Amino acid sequence: MYTGRFAPSPSGPLHMGSLIAAAASWLDARAAGGRWLVRIEDLDRPRCMPGAADAMLRTLDRLGLHWDGEVLCQSRRLEHYRAALDKLARQTYWCGCTRREIADSSLGLASDGAHIYPGTCRHGTARKRALRVRTTAEPISFVDRVQGRCQQVLEQDIGDFVLYRADGLFAYQLAVVVDDAAQGITDVVRGADLLDSTPRQIYLQQLLGLPTPRYLHVPVALDTAGGKLSKQTAAAPIETDPCALRRALAFLGQSEAGTLDQALRGWDPQLILRRRAMALAP
Repeated sequence: MYTGRFAPSPSGPLHMGSLIAAAASWLDARAAGGRWLVRIEDLDRPRCMPGAADAMLRTLDRLGLHWDGEVLCQSRRLEHYRAALDKLARQTYWCGCTRREIADSSLGLASDGAHIYPGTCRHGTARKRALRVRTTAEPISFVDRVQGRCQQVLEQDIGDFVLYRADGLFAYQLAVVVDDAAQGITDVVRGADLLDSTPRQIYLQQLLGLPTPRYLHVPVALDTAGGKLSKQTAAAPIETDPCALRRALAFLGQSEAGTLDQALRGWDPQLILRRRAMALAP
């Protein structure tokens, strides 16, 4: 059975960028007669805002984006991430490099703006700051349902990447792979800002022997100045926009739909523009 999910970080109220991703994943799941789950990605506790998760859930419910089953919180699943790290023991190593050291010795910038790790600590280090997984020169490719064929060579495009952070937190790339498998996620529908993370997640799925879902990445919504709508850029919460759902549906190619029911009847991912980002209509 189709099983999709919406997995926000509770670092602030739900905004238009998050609503677009939520609506797309809900519509895709319901159109397929499938289940739609909600997962709260609250591993990065310093960035979490008290009460934000409950506020997000209330907003989703008010808009008619009802989920199935219990809401899963990553902060309650630490032992599962630890078990995954244990399975990857032969593919991982400790890294003692600081951010400045990585920047000074980097092979350049990855597509997501991070410095490509040059493998400085691959052969051992006395400092144990973060745990990295070894990457290879074998291309990782997949066909996104909107963005088309995507490919990365992790060793040259990203470098060995972190699974356990220097601040003692499990990395997003590890946690999302473990949780998607545990929840039986068959289809991941999310924003295209995570498109370049997908090859890393597929690589971890392969190492852990986990299934790879299908992926659909919708364009990232931009404000009038061309900036990404996100909590980091102080995007307005959707409670202040009475037309928020209608605007989200129009962004997803459902310009004639005024309600979720109408959008569901006409849902077609092929109507979503094949772009990484685009402006949100006022």
